[in-house]
Amino acid sequence: MVRKSLRIFGMHCVGCALNIENALRKEKGIKSANVNFPLERLDLEFEPGEISFSRIQKIIEGLGYKVMEESEEALSGLKKEIERKKRRFLFALIFSLPTIYLVMGEMLGLPVLNLPFACRTVIQFLSASAVILSSFPIWRSGFKNLLRFHPNMDSLIFIGTAVAYLYSLVISAGQFLGKGMEGHLYYESAVFILVFVSLGRYLEAITKGKTGEAIEKLTGLQPKEATVLRGEEEVKIPISEVKVGDILLIKPGERIPVDGVVLEGYSAVDEKAITGESIPVEKKEGDEVIGGTINQTGILKFRATRIGADTVLAQIIKIVSEAMGSKAPIQILADRLAFYFVPGVIGVALLAFLIWLLFGYPLSFALTVLLSVLIIACPCALGLATPTAVMMGTGLGAKNGILIKSGKALEIAQNIDTFIFDKTGTLTRGEPVVSDIIPIKNGLTPRDILQIAATVERNSEHPLAQAILNRAREEGIELLAVSDFQTLPGFGVSATWQKRRIIIGTKRLMLENQIDPVAIEEKINLLEKEGKTVMILAEEKEIIGLLAVADPLKDYAKEVVAALQKMGKEVILLTGDNKRVGEAIAQLIGIERVLAEVLPQEKSSEVKRLQSEGKKVAMVGGRNQ
Repeated sequence: MVRKSLRIFGMHCVGCALNIENALRKEKGIKSANVNFPLERLDLEFEPGEISFSRIQKIIEGLGYKVMEESEEALSGLKKEIERKKRRFLFALIFSLPTIYLVMGEMLGLPVLNLPFACRTVIQFLSASAVILSSFPIWRSGFKNLLRFHPNMDSLIFIGTAVAYLYSLVISAGQFLGKGMEGHLYYESAVFILVFVSLGRYLEAITKGKTGEAIEKLTGLQPKEATVLRGEEEVKIPISEVKVGDILLIKPGERIPVDGVVLEGYSAVDEKAITGESIPVEKKEGDEVIGGTINQTGILKFRATRIGADTVLAQIIKIVSEAMGSKAPIQILADRLAFYFVPGVIGVALLAFLIWLLFGYPLSFALTVLLSVLIIACPCALGLATPTAVMMGTGLGAKNGILIKSGKALEIAQNIDTFIFDKTGTLTRGEPVVSDIIPIKNGLTPRDILQIAATVERNSEHPLAQAILNRAREEGIELLAVSDFQTLPGFGVSATWQKRRIIIGTKRLMLENQIDPVAIEEKINLLEKEGKTVMILAEEKEIIGLLAVADPLKDYAKEVVAALQKMGKEVILLTGDNKRVGEAIAQLIGIERVLAEVLPQEKSSEVKRLQSEGKKVAMVGGRNQ
């Protein structure tokens, strides 16, 4: 069994999606075919022994659609389609202006042009012809689907505009030839319908483009190349050529290409884009590294353990992609109704035409009725309503700092009763800063402690050291000269300053240097309960101060949580960070329920579990959520 996700270009309505699904499901070897119209994506399962992929492509292309495997080229194709639809809409709009002026100019308060009837007719004819030319893909799609007996929305637009245009053309020709033919000209109807439909298609294309941005950003976390060790030689190869067991080298500032286990080296790795951990995680021999994360300080040599679709990042992308492509029950019902909508409208129009003809009314009147039904029932509203509402809603939301992913999300938001918040970068700023400076030795001020700590840390690349140095720069503190600088991996640093040995680091580092932190144990515990990372500063064998680093709350975090709770909503903190930090942040904000140490691929399971309890859940977080 093979699973594939394909991009389908050229669909204009759910009827197009259903036509593709029905055509594929009739073929032997196709186990499932699910087309998501908004995402323009086909999720396919088939037996390659019974049906080839090239045969599947031919079936889809035979229906008049372009098919492409999910790739950067497909994303580029979507962007080109947006530009193409924009050009078609602008072309149609420009050439519709003469007709709009002639038909609606007086109503709009514009000067009335006293043109002869023949001149007005020719202008409308040329205007309508140009608009139809710009909208020819709609006509072609509608006509082809009529011939296949699978009419779609394009078919209805084609019939309505074609009848309006051709009927008007016949009346115009009759009047020019002096045949005495009478009847209203419907050039403007064809023009207005096609201009508005072109606008709808353009807005719809923009909306579709936005749906792929989350996946595109996640894909962007993965580097294109990897540095592999071949003996003693460093070789850069495409990431697709990396194999399990390869030895890779990662330098500071580089993204880790695949998942693996560290063989040699020590560094701090920024994992917040994947795990949500706010402070970079120290990595040494035996530790796992995750593809897509950023190596910050030292050089790491590691063995690849998971590549391609098996990496943590690939699994996150897969989860996001599947969530975006899944159909809600209400959408399936809407698809079924839409499938019968077009044939029903055509049938009603033909019935109205025959009834008036049988009642003895002239052919011109019966055609007018046929045309009126088709024009009134023409799915302009259906084609425009969703993209226009989504664009207006998302536009208004964007002005207020809210980005809305889809119309479905916009619709169901009113029923949400549970809000799950990610921590890092959502409730907090996502950047460690010095939160507390506590002198222990008498006679020293917080500024003295900061100056000594920054002086010792000046040669360190560790993120916590950078937080101290940033604070020193902010306060305009001058750094002093040190010697004998040493990095103690996993523990801290030491240096000689004014002929005195200065150590800054963890409680374990103090104990290993025969420095007893028992006198400050209570202060340390209090800071750690607040979710802060504590560093102890010692001079020779005496502890002289404490520094705490934290990921501070965003200014509005408390107010947002309080406002939601006041509305009767349950608020939950879901984080990949450790339980101590999660609970400390929750207590500061006023959140009662905390789900900590949850991996990215497990977060959707937590959401589903809450949904199974009957809750309507909103997840508030970054792109890794």
